[in-house]
Amino acid sequence: MTQSQPNIAFKITSIFTTVFVVFLFWGCDQPEIDSGITYSIPEQPELPTGYNAKPGWATSEFAVAAANPLATDAGYQIIKAGGSAIDAAIAVQLVLSLVEPQSSGIGGGAFILAWDGEEVHAYNGRETAPSAANGDLFLDDNGEPLPFGDAVRSGLSVGVPGTVALLKTAHENHGVLPWEDLFTPAITLAELGFNMSPRLNSLLGNDEAMKNDPIAQSYYYGEDGNPHPVGTNLQNPAYGKILRDIAQHGISAFYEGAVAEDIEQRVAAHTRPGTITAADIAGYPALDLRTVAMCNDWRDYEICGFPPPSSGHIAVMQILGILDELELEDDALVDSIPSAEWLHQFMEASKLAFADRNQYIGDPLFVEAPAGNWHSMLNGDYLADRASLVSAMSMGTAEPGNPGEFYSAYGIQIQQPESGTSHISIVDRAGNAVSMTTTIESGFGSRIMSDGGTGLEGGFLLNNELTDFSLSPYDDAGNPIANRVEPGKRPRSSMSPSLVFKKDTGEFVAAVGSPGGAAIIHYTAKALIGMLDWGLNAQEAIDLPNFANFNGPSVLEEGYFSPEIIEALEAMGHQVDVRALTSGLQAIQKTQEGYFGGADPRREGVVMGD
Repeated sequence: MTQSQPNIAFKITSIFTTVFVVFLFWGCDQPEIDSGITYSIPEQPELPTGYNAKPGWATSEFAVAAANPLATDAGYQIIKAGGSAIDAAIAVQLVLSLVEPQSSGIGGGAFILAWDGEEVHAYNGRETAPSAANGDLFLDDNGEPLPFGDAVRSGLSVGVPGTVALLKTAHENHGVLPWEDLFTPAITLAELGFNMSPRLNSLLGNDEAMKNDPIAQSYYYGEDGNPHPVGTNLQNPAYGKILRDIAQHGISAFYEGAVAEDIEQRVAAHTRPGTITAADIAGYPALDLRTVAMCNDWRDYEICGFPPPSSGHIAVMQILGILDELELEDDALVDSIPSAEWLHQFMEASKLAFADRNQYIGDPLFVEAPAGNWHSMLNGDYLADRASLVSAMSMGTAEPGNPGEFYSAYGIQIQQPESGTSHISIVDRAGNAVSMTTTIESGFGSRIMSDGGTGLEGGFLLNNELTDFSLSPYDDAGNPIANRVEPGKRPRSSMSPSLVFKKDTGEFVAAVGSPGGAAIIHYTAKALIGMLDWGLNAQEAIDLPNFANFNGPSVLEEGYFSPEIIEALEAMGHQVDVRALTSGLQAIQKTQEGYFGGADPRREGVVMGD
């Protein structure tokens, strides 16, 4: 596990036929993989952490954008082998679980929007609360919420994973290549190894809690307690074995038997154990993962996103709708930096959107939509009323509105940290598009790792998605929180996978999304505004500085905004917080020549295509 990565290329044989490909690999034989595709491990350059300028990528036939070059390449090779956008997304996700474990994986959940040329399909793979979980899950013996970090780094936070079932459901509806072929890149990289990236090395070095898990400590760290050096070849035989079983035997190999039992045991053995059981895990595939996408008009476009339990699309569209009601006399963008006047309006619109989000949005199977319809929160008259609250000075903290004369008995959830997550944007040769946001919530999730009962080194990380619920079930006035913990419930999310179309013709325009916790909403809104309003290409829109407001201080990305802009915002009454805002936007837009893709310079992602 500490050798340098060689240059490896090999041929994988036709389905149900195994051929031994002979070459020396550290004195071992090439592993046998039944597959109908050819997969070659690409060169793995060491990428810097921090900001790394990206050029943007023009393609003519298809494009794949993901947060790690190995994952992007896996999707690229799947499409080259004749796969669909969904086929490529599955391969990308399985590789991300291995090479970017801090952000997503088979131990978490995801949302998929899939365009088949005629219709937008939405698939909900959000995790669920175990059957024994309730509103008291995160309360201590005195009835007070646990410190947030303690809740995250515990067995209490682990929800029933949905990603594997989601991938299978999407493949059944949109897949072209055989299911087992899509596992070839991830199995190969798991068994032969991949290079430790600078980003993974840095994040491991800054996370002391990971060392407390025996599997993670043995796999990611050396005897000196430091993460293995950048460039170290990491082989993950446990993950490879788990994927082989899922590829050959279907998702029951994950949701039943050794893997499910090991998840239960790992969570129960934690110093702060959770309630998840193998029976909870076995019940997930019975859920209907299909839902109806929310598609709403904005100017000359139709923007499609995910309905609750995601708050992302509603909040993004509220921000865009409120901004349209406001008049801005001066230019919004000056030398690629938003003006103070425009930022003021964006921050105020964000406050109003987040006030509504924190009052109303939760799992629709448990929470009633205002006026019986989530679209009530995007009604033009309602957004005009909300926009009328924006003045020349900051409103401080916004109060939730009342869509459709709806009376809500729900309390207002206080803001809690959200993090982790990865985004995938893909358009295949047939013009089918995927926008997929995937997560294990916090960086490295619950910091609990499962080897799936294999007894082999490595494995996969378990999510901490249950801390996306309100830690307290009631507000200070005793009103129940819409997003409180309940058995079988999905926690509220900020994930905002988006697909954009021309309103008059229905022609595909763009696929976009981002990680970033609650700031996903602001990052996605920024990219949409940049591409659709300011006429920027995908890379230019992604490169714009980040900014956010969660109904409190206005947050600006450090290193971009002049003292004059900050002073102007403060003069308008804003409390300004300047800090890192590490988005991970991946966007693909249609052009006359084909496609143009952008990847966030703040992370390791790239775009590939022909």
